[in-house]
Order: sequence, then structure tokens, then C-alpha cells
Amino acid sequence: MQLHTLWFIIIAILWVGFFVLEGFDFGVGALHTIVGRTDTEQRVALNAIGPFWDGNEVWLIVAGAGMFAAFPNWYATMFSALYLALLLVLVALMARGVTFEFRGKSDDPRWRHAWTWGMTLGSLLVPLLIGVGLGDLLNGLPINQSHEYTGNFFDLLTPYGLWTGLTLLGLCLLHGATFLALKTTDEVRARAHAVARPLGWAAIVLVVGFVIWTRAVTGHTQVPGPVEVLAVIAVVFAARLAGSERHEGWAFTASAVAIAATVGSIFIDLYPNVMVSSTKAAYNLTVNNASSGSYALKVMTIVTVIFLPVVLVYQGWSFHVFRARVKAPPAPADGS
Repeated sequence: MQLHTLWFIIIAILWVGFFVLEGFDFGVGALHTIVGRTDTEQRVALNAIGPFWDGNEVWLIVAGAGMFAAFPNWYATMFSALYLALLLVLVALMARGVTFEFRGKSDDPRWRHAWTWGMTLGSLLVPLLIGVGLGDLLNGLPINQSHEYTGNFFDLLTPYGLWTGLTLLGLCLLHGATFLALKTTDEVRARAHAVARPLGWAAIVLVVGFVIWTRAVTGHTQVPGPVEVLAVIAVVFAARLAGSERHEGWAFTASAVAIAATVGSIFIDLYPNVMVSSTKAAYNLTVNNASSGSYALKVMTIVTVIFLPVVLVYQGWSFHVFRARVKAPPAPADGS
């Protein structure tokens, strides 16, 4: 296997890892006011992702850095085209991150209400906008022979890209609901189960529509590929198990598989391109014409082999340490 192909696979794995791990964070952030009716219940929901969210976001940084180092032409064209959208993503990520630190700094209801909206809107916008961007890679954007983006912001809002964004947002909401059902207790857990059911059926519609539309966009009229079939099967299982208290772990696993297969299918259908030009197929960016030199790829491969297992072990240990369910603090005794 050539190194540029290997690095395309690594980049795909990094994006899959980001959506699987950060996906439930987005879902919890968007749903925390639905599963939590009181401030205490909302804090329980947010505390469930408290130990994980910042580590999970590292996958996004590494995915972007990997694209920059392994495929500088891809990085330059994509980030130029998506500049305004990525600026919105950055603002949304900052709003989410700051909320964890500042929401509890004041008892003023207006203060907490403002940060609650920041968390909710930020958690909705990030997967939606990144999903639109990933969909546009496959659908195609106006790119000239110099690999420069020639469109405007509204050219990014392709119907297929928007559907891809909605699909990944729907999967993140389902993923977050199954995570809350697995990690909380009492009323928050019960509401997570209740909201997971309709989210599951909506996710099925979105994923099936995504698979059918992807077949049309790529020109593949034959039956869906194995990864796309896996995405449909997994989201059906997640929706079916989401309402059962006896299968919370399996529901969360199924939603993780569904989101991983959906994101992975984008990159599988994209290869050997890394970015499709809607202007002319000859202007497509590919793993061949967008990659770095062999020396850079060799050095990056050595670094990845050394440090990626360390990251995986560290994150696995974090999940093990914080595996217990998050409970609300006991109510104060009368007269206290």
C-alpha cells in the first residue's frame, strides 16, 4: 500500500473517531434541557460528559492537522472553501467549551439561561456544519484547474451536503440519548429513554435517505456497499434497543457503529478523490495530486505508530475510571 493511500485511511479513521467520541457529547449538549427539567438535572446531564468532551475534541484537531501535513493541497482548498462555515464551527466549539467553565459561576437565572443556549446551539451547529462540509467533498464544489474554490458561501449549501449534515446531527442526537441512558439515573435516565425512541426512528429515515442519495451522487446504481448496509442495520438496532433499560450498552454500541459506518462510507465512496470538483472531473483533488512528499509521510507514519496507541490507551483508561453513572446530589435535610 502506498503511503498516501495509508494516510487517506488514517484521516478517515480520525474523522470517524471524532464523530463516534464527540458525537455523544454533541447529543448530550443539545438534549440536556430536554432530559433535565431543573438546573440540577441539567448539571447531571452535562456532568456525564464532563470528563470526556475536551479529550474527544482532540480528534478534530488531529484530523485537521493530519490533513494539513499529509495532504496540504486538500487542506488548502477545503479550508479556503469552507472558511466561513469553519469560522462558525469554531465559534460554536468555543461556546460549548466556555459553557462548562462559566455556567456555574453565578446563580443568576439569566446568566445560566444564556450559557444553556450557548451549549445547545453550539452542540447542534457543529455536527450539522461539519456534516455539510463532508457531504460537499463527495457531492462536489466549484474548483478550477488551480485547485482554487471559485464559489461563494451559498454554493456550500448543496442539497446533498445539507442532508448529510442533518443525518450526522440526527445520529449525534441518538448517540447522546443512548449515552445519557447509560450514564445517568432516575428522571434524567427515564427521559433519555423516552427521547431516544423518536430520535431513533428519525435517524433511520435520515440514514436510509443518505444511503440512497449517496448512490445517486456517486453514480453507483447497484446495491449499497457493505459499510452502508452496516450503517442501516446498526441504526435500526439502536432505535429498537434505545427504549429498553436492559440493553442500554448495546443501544449505545449500535449508535456508535451507525455513526462510524455513515462517516466511513463517505470516505470509502470519495476515494481515490479527496475533493470532487463540480466544474470538471479533471480538476478533482486526489490522493496522488494533493499529498505531501514521501519523506514527510514516512516521518508522520512513524510518529503515528508511536503515539496513537498511547492516545487510545489513555482515552480507554479515562472511560474506565469514569464508568459509574452520574447521580444528582442528595436533597438537603429539612431545616438545613
